[in-house]
Amino acid sequence: MSITSEVKKEIIAKYGTSADDTGCPEVQIAIWTYRI
Repeated sequence: MSITSEVKKEIIAKYGTSADDTGCPEVQIAIWTYRI
């Protein structure tokens, strides 16, 4: 199951420092955890 762009945006908004912050560890771990 792939992650939708809407869910990814929600995760970035919750864990990132900005709307474009996709590389910080918190965002990456949250996305990986969601996939599991």
